[in-house]
Amino acid sequence: MVPYGQNKVQTMMKPFLLLALLASAQPLLVQAEAIGGYAAGCQTGAQPLPQSGAGFRVVRAERQRHYGQPQMIDYLQALGQRTQQAGLAPMLVADMAKQHGGPFAYGHRSHQTGLDADIWLRSGHGPLPSRSQDMVNHRLYILNRHFGDDQRQLIALAAQDERVSRIFVHPLIKQAMCRAYGDAPWLNRLRPWFGHSSHFHVRLHCPAGSPNCEPQAAVPAGTGCGRELASWINDKSGALSAGPRKPWRPALPAACNTLLASKEPDS
Repeated sequence: MVPYGQNKVQTMMKPFLLLALLASAQPLLVQAEAIGGYAAGCQTGAQPLPQSGAGFRVVRAERQRHYGQPQMIDYLQALGQRTQQAGLAPMLVADMAKQHGGPFAYGHRSHQTGLDADIWLRSGHGPLPSRSQDMVNHRLYILNRHFGDDQRQLIALAAQDERVSRIFVHPLIKQAMCRAYGDAPWLNRLRPWFGHSSHFHVRLHCPAGSPNCEPQAAVPAGTGCGRELASWINDKSGALSAGPRKPWRPALPAACNTLLASKEPDS
């Protein structure tokens, strides 16, 4: 028989125990949200992309940069399935974002809100590669033998999802896509940008439920295959990297400073 006083104490403790349990479960209850801009932000409620699945594989997972918003995880898994259905090799997913977002210690300036992902253009068959494959002969300024129908199909599949804000590709790759797909309405999502000759960079729109996400300006109307592309093709000054850049340290939203202050630094 439990003494009356002890029973009373246990009854009083129940609300506190419930609060403690809820507090311990809080990380699981955090709402997924992209906060701030693509190059100055963070994220909550991020999910890791599984290291492999239907039509995709994650490369360099040890970097812990394979986290994204639920919309990004769903996008990549759906793209992997379409890739598999098309008979293509598994796509290789590289950098996405850190678990809590924010700037990397090295590398990209963007990839901070869980809405960016790099996809290598090399084949995903065989052992998991540690390096990407350049698709451009920079000396002759032409696409090399590694860029073919498989790469064109993969980019086209990636660009047709309405969740995509833009996809960054090398100007020569944009030119090849224009020649292959004519007036396809999704071509304007392919944005020429130097530094993307071995991979393409997918960026999704700010998702619903992320009121503090800062969207990028809409892409211009049209396919972007005319004068705009010609200006990139004619300007080869940025075709090759000038070398490593200093770590990008932007001014972050206050909510991100608070969130990231208690998290592990980027490796």
